[in-house]
Amino acid sequence: MTRRVLFVCMGNICRSPTAEAVFRDLLQREAAVLTIEADSAGTHAYHIGSAPDARTVAAALRRGIDMSKLRARIVEAADFERFDLLLAMDEQNYQHLLRMAPPQRRDRVRLFLEFAPAQRRREVPDPYYGGATGFEDVLDLVEEAARGLLAALAASP
Repeated sequence: MTRRVLFVCMGNICRSPTAEAVFRDLLQREAAVLTIEADSAGTHAYHIGSAPDARTVAAALRRGIDMSKLRARIVEAADFERFDLLLAMDEQNYQHLLRMAPPQRRDRVRLFLEFAPAQRRREVPDPYYGGATGFEDVLDLVEEAARGLLAALAASP
């Protein structure tokens, strides 16, 4: 059975493509036998078709993760049927997804950092308007949550 995960932020050029790329990399390296598909999307149409932010791409490359082929898209109504989990990077996008979700699919919407229970934060901060360290912070948080997500998916039937 293939499980599908959608990572969601606002514009789909920083946090959610980072989560997608990190999770795919982790899956390939540590659990290639699992059939899990990952994608990312934004709740707003600011950057549809755009590559991830150059600072995001550079930060990921420093850790050996290539995300240059990813392109921004917006969350669609069909995503609530297509994906088993829709993981929001922050509370604002979480609430946006809940408003979009059909009532019978709201249980698929969660905050990504729920999968990093040792983490005190609940949200992956948006690094777009900050300095370079913000992109490294996002990668640290995303790597931690990606490991927790992979463990949860590996443990579930």
